[in-house]
Amino acid sequence: MRRLTKTFTAVAALAIAGTAQAEDVEVLHWWTAGGEAAALNVLKEGLAEDDIGWQDMPVAGGGGTQAMTVLRARVTSGNAPTAVQMLGFDITDWAKEGALANLNSIAEEQGWNDVIPAALQQFSVYEGEWVAVPVNVHSTNWVWADKSILDELGIAQPTTWDEFLAALQTAKDAGYTALAHGGQAWQDATIFEAVAMATGGPDFYRSAFIELDEEALGSDTMKEVFDRMGTLRGFVDDNFSGRDWNLATAMLINDEAVFQLMGDWAKGEFLNAGQVPGEDFLCFRFPGTQDQVMYNSDQFALFNQGDEVSTAQSALAEAILSPEFQIAFNKVKGSVPARTDLDASELDACGQQGYDEYIAAGESDNLLGSFAHGYGNPASVKNAMYDVITAHFNGEYDSETAVEELVTAVQINM
Repeated sequence: MRRLTKTFTAVAALAIAGTAQAEDVEVLHWWTAGGEAAALNVLKEGLAEDDIGWQDMPVAGGGGTQAMTVLRARVTSGNAPTAVQMLGFDITDWAKEGALANLNSIAEEQGWNDVIPAALQQFSVYEGEWVAVPVNVHSTNWVWADKSILDELGIAQPTTWDEFLAALQTAKDAGYTALAHGGQAWQDATIFEAVAMATGGPDFYRSAFIELDEEALGSDTMKEVFDRMGTLRGFVDDNFSGRDWNLATAMLINDEAVFQLMGDWAKGEFLNAGQVPGEDFLCFRFPGTQDQVMYNSDQFALFNQGDEVSTAQSALAEAILSPEFQIAFNKVKGSVPARTDLDASELDACGQQGYDEYIAAGESDNLLGSFAHGYGNPASVKNAMYDVITAHFNGEYDSETAVEELVTAVQINM
C-alpha cells in the first residue's frame, strides 16, 4: 500500500495548503454484508490515514435498486452525495443528466485508458469524459460448492448441465438443500442469465439480452431456458423466498447446502468465515459457460460539486485505481481488479482463476455484460425482465407463457 499512501499524502498536503483541512467524501453504497463491509474498510482506512474524512451512507440491498431510489431523492432535494456506487446503465443515465464530474484530467495523468478494458470503459466514459471509476470486476456465472459434502457424497465437480443436475439430485436424495438460493428478483435473474448463456451460447445471449432482438427473446431456445429454470426450482428449499444472498452463502458455510449460483462476491463471505478455496469450498464456472465471463463492475460515480473536481474526490478516484488498492481491496471483496496490468499472485486460487479468465475473455470477445446486474440493458428493461423471471420461478407462468410475457415486457419498456 506504499504508493497508495503517497498518493493520499500528496493530496492531503494540497488540501491543507489550500483549505486548512482536508475535505470529506460522502459515499452512498450498498456494501453492508460482512465480506463487503470488510472490503470497503480498506478504502476508508486508507483515506483516514491522510485525514480525508469518510461519511458513510449505506443502503442495504444487493443490486443497488434501493440505493438508486435514495440517490434520486437526494439529488431532487439538491443534496447529492460526493460519490455513489453504481452499475452500468445507471452510470450512463446520470451522465446523460449532466450530474457527474469530468475525471479526464485524472484519467490522463494516471493512464486509465491503457489499463481498463473497452467493455468497462463503455460505462465509465460518457461522450469522451470519464465519469466513474471502476473498483473491481465481478463475474456472475460462478457456482460455489461445499467441498466437505461433495467429498462425503462422492460428487465430482460437474462440467455439463446433465452432470450438474445429477449432482443436485444426489445432494437432495442425501437430505441436503441441493441449491442454496434467495428468492429475490435480482438473484433469480442471476441464475437465469447463466442458464441462458449455457443453453444458447454467447451469440444467443448477446442477441436476446444486449441487443434485445425479438426473435431471440421469443425463441424455442428461450423456452428451454425457462424449462431449465423450472428444473432448478425443484432443488431449492421451502424457505428461500426473500432470503438475502449472503444468508444463502451461509448455508454452504454451515454445511446445510451443497451448491449456490452467485457472483464472486459470495467468496468474500467464505473468506470472512475463515474458509479456504479448494479446501473448504470450490469455485467453478456454471457448466456450459466455461469460456465466458459475465461481468458487472462496481464503480464509483463522482457527482458534480462545482466547477472543478474537489481535492477529496480526486484523492478518492486516484486511490481506487491505484495498483495497490486494486489488489488489497479485491483480496477481501472476492472480485478481481479492474486493471489488467497487475501481478495477481497475492489473490487466492479463485481470484487468480477469475483474473486470468477476465483478461482472456476480454481478448477473445467473451467478456459480456451481466443483464441481471445492470450491464446488459437499461434499468427499465432489466426490471421488466426481473418481473417475468421471478413470476415464472414462483410458478405464476409456465415456460411458454413466460416467453410471451418476456417479449411483451421488453417491447413496452424499450
